[in-house]
Amino acid sequence: MATYQQRILEGASPVELVVALYDGIARFLAGAIDAVERGDVEGRRAAAKRALDILIHLQARLRMDVGGRPAQALSEFYASIFAQIIQASQAASIRKFEHAIECVRTVREAWKQVARGNGSIDEPASSLATQGMSAREGHTAWTA
Repeated sequence: MATYQQRILEGASPVELVVALYDGIARFLAGAIDAVERGDVEGRRAAAKRALDILIHLQARLRMDVGGRPAQALSEFYASIFAQIIQASQAASIRKFEHAIECVRTVREAWKQVARGNGSIDEPASSLATQGMSAREGHTAWTA
């Protein structure tokens, strides 16, 4: 029997699924912060790994041949966030985890606008610049 959350995701659009993945990244990074606060090294590593797994999935689903510059910007964003999470985990840095969450939430909001029909598919990538973030800091059209 499917859980409530699984049922919601089954009916979600591809863009809504991307938003859910961004939510998962933020949730796991918050778990990593909680683990740092408790001094739980294994918990921190496990939570960071789960966030990294989602980023790897998102990166692997990008279609550079279809997405062009926006896909490239997202690819750079994912690589940047990946590096930030590795650094945050190695340093057990709450500040670095919080910065990664902030970056993820910024781009997540752009995807949310697309899901609502209030934005273009290019908006997530362009939001990196409009929020004062470069692609280094800061899918449906780009995924198979």
